[in-house]
Amino acid sequence: MHISEFNFDLPDELIAQEPLAARSHSRLLVSTGENNSFSDHQFSDLIDLLSEDDLLVFNDTRVIKARLKGVKDTGGEVEVMVDQILSPIRFKCLIRASRRPKVGQEIRISEDVLFKVTEFIDGVFEMESTIDIYECLGRYGNTPLPPYIRRQPVDSDSERYQTIYAKNPGAVAAPTAGLHFDPPIFEKIKQKNIKIAYLTLHVGVGTFKPVTVENVLDHAMHFERYYFPSETAELISETKERGGRICAVGTTSLRVLESIYSEDEVKIGEGATSLFITPGYTFSVVDCLITNFHLPKSTLFMLVSAFMGTDKMKRAYKHAIDQKYRFFSYGDAMFLAK
Repeated sequence: MHISEFNFDLPDELIAQEPLAARSHSRLLVSTGENNSFSDHQFSDLIDLLSEDDLLVFNDTRVIKARLKGVKDTGGEVEVMVDQILSPIRFKCLIRASRRPKVGQEIRISEDVLFKVTEFIDGVFEMESTIDIYECLGRYGNTPLPPYIRRQPVDSDSERYQTIYAKNPGAVAAPTAGLHFDPPIFEKIKQKNIKIAYLTLHVGVGTFKPVTVENVLDHAMHFERYYFPSETAELISETKERGGRICAVGTTSLRVLESIYSEDEVKIGEGATSLFITPGYTFSVVDCLITNFHLPKSTLFMLVSAFMGTDKMKRAYKHAIDQKYRFFSYGDAMFLAK
């Protein structure tokens, strides 16, 4: 399975750098398994594509202000991107610096906050902080905008790069399909009596890791932590029993659901997944997917290709490019039904 199969040309100007004035004003490209055509909608039309028998599953992770600036004890400036918080003072991170810090080296974030490098494995640092890391991020952290948004974060990003239902802190990237949902959309969902459920997957920096191998199947997928509540499992069972569809809001929700339901027994509670979905994968639970447009040659484009078929997704993306849809985190969305 060659990486070139998942490549496409994307004009730079279609990469959204700013959110729209209103979340649900995004466009929605609809593709179903019934035919090979695509239809153009507004995101607010989503309700018309769902029935009261369906279940929407949201990822309620909350993005932390994971980006920090600091100074090494040698005087060099660094940028620290917190990835996984292991304890109140221990965490894993990526560091951008002119020279890689060594184990034992210290990084000053402020006069009262000092980090110390305790480990370096496979490009990832483990560090200790002199204060609670959540407190540190709250005081000195910045919104971790993705690398393809080529500007510094502003105050409004702390609200717009966050879903309105975000609850459990721990992600360093937003589950971006959920960014389109606003109070009017949720009111329409309620009026139509469409059921909703939640799970938590803390999106890590590995989501931006490029696939660099020629054979896609040689790619090492990153682990991400999740929490799957028993109430969500019950709602999924009820939905399946009445013939409704499970609609994952975002690839993060889909990966958790498929990780759990690929096992003989449904695992309730905490876990971690490194599930890598490529064409040929058999989906166990998810029937519909709401998702943004993804990077060429990315694991997420491979996932949607597995869901709908590579050729179909390439044609859908070409249609989106021709119609000047907005791409990536602050961009437009797709509704995909198998």
